[in-house]
Amino acid sequence: MGQVSASSSVEVAAAPEAALAAVADYQTVRPRVLSEQYSDYAVLQGGQGNGTVVQWALKATEKRTRNVKATVTVAGDTVTETDANSSMVTTWTVTPHGTGSTITTTTSWKGAGGIGGFFEKTFAPIGLKKIQAAVLANLARELG
Repeated sequence: MGQVSASSSVEVAAAPEAALAAVADYQTVRPRVLSEQYSDYAVLQGGQGNGTVVQWALKATEKRTRNVKATVTVAGDTVTETDANSSMVTTWTVTPHGTGSTITTTTSWKGAGGIGGFFEKTFAPIGLKKIQAAVLANLARELG
């Protein structure tokens, strides 16, 4: 099993504090910025930052949907979503950039072994980067 990872970034006009608050807002902002690959989104606990528990279904490919139940932790400029159903971890990091911010999201998990793992490690990041780019573009519009 190898580590599989995908990362994407976007620059936004919002100050780092506002960008981080938006990233950590699972009640209001997150449902508005999710791309079409997400469904069945629900906040199970909290909704703002640390301690939030949220679930969704992510249609990663035509044949593969992943059910995620993520617990959120916030430390400094990073929001981390740890999936209870798999080894998947997604981080959202906000850093200052000029008068705005750069938001970077990285998702990683332990991939399959063998030939299936080779294809997963090769192709899954490509598809996930497209999903990340759509969510980040929506987030940038939201932060307008």
